[in-house]
Amino acid sequence: MNQSGKLYGVGVGPGDPELLTLKAVRIINEADVIFTAASAKRDYSLALEIVRPHLSSKAIIKSLSFTMTKDKEATEAAWDSNAEEIATVLRDGKNAAFLTLGDPMTYSTFGYILKSLKGVMPDAKVETIPGITSFHAAAARLNRTLVEAEESLLITSGAYGGDQLLRVGQSIENIVMLKAYKNIKQNNEALKKAGFFRNSVAISRCGREGEEIIENLDELEIRTPDYWTLVIAGK
Repeated sequence: MNQSGKLYGVGVGPGDPELLTLKAVRIINEADVIFTAASAKRDYSLALEIVRPHLSSKAIIKSLSFTMTKDKEATEAAWDSNAEEIATVLRDGKNAAFLTLGDPMTYSTFGYILKSLKGVMPDAKVETIPGITSFHAAAARLNRTLVEAEESLLITSGAYGGDQLLRVGQSIENIVMLKAYKNIKQNNEALKKAGFFRNSVAISRCGREGEEIIENLDELEIRTPDYWTLVIAGK
């Protein structure tokens, strides 16, 4: 019986291929199979494009389709199906790398895959390779300190209109709002109510072609922000 392979969750960083870690590059080159995540409508993977300069000519690449739906059963079925495909590779004794933007443990598809894999293959060997997050890259690009001394930092999503910020805004000094392309008006209102708006900045496509820094967040309400937009704010 062949010994099972190992799955590596590889964080590929925010977009600049030079921000990949040395370990990520090594794992990508050594893996027998490289898995990428894509929507059901198209198989494009930004994570794959980021690592392409480092890919071995022998790399076997498999795209896993994830359904973008609010139907929980359909979503979980897709996770389980993709986890089973990964498990098949591991049972065959091959090592696999699952590419994920930023860091695998921060708002990542890999977290869901990991849960499903534990269900279909409880004894699966898994190693996570951390990656640079979009907000760390953005802070570096802006030369802006995220947090210091006794301050606290909230990392949240703008997908639901800043609700989390309004709940805890009075007890924190700094925030990062990811998915800031959605619910722009509600997010801006939350930033204003919590006292963060005047010291906030948005950045789109950080470190990639078309990068844009938006210092007046009101501008986001009169146009459609890029999908890769985040906000850094402080009091």
